[in-house]
Amino acid sequence: MDDDLPLRRDDPLAQLAKQDLDPLSLDELDERIAQLRQEISRCEAKKGAASSHMKAADALFKKG
Repeated sequence: MDDDLPLRRDDPLAQLAKQDLDPLSLDELDERIAQLRQEISRCEAKKGAASSHMKAADALFKKG
């Protein structure tokens, strides 16, 4: 986790990282991993869309 990022007390990612994994079964761990991978994919898609928008805006307002 990046120590430079300010985290709110109620930040879901911070809460997720603090959860005790010991009580989870192998199946539960597999499900958790699958859900986390889906969330990573969703974040990567959002990042890609934001990057595309930024590039389009930069090209539109580029001084020539």
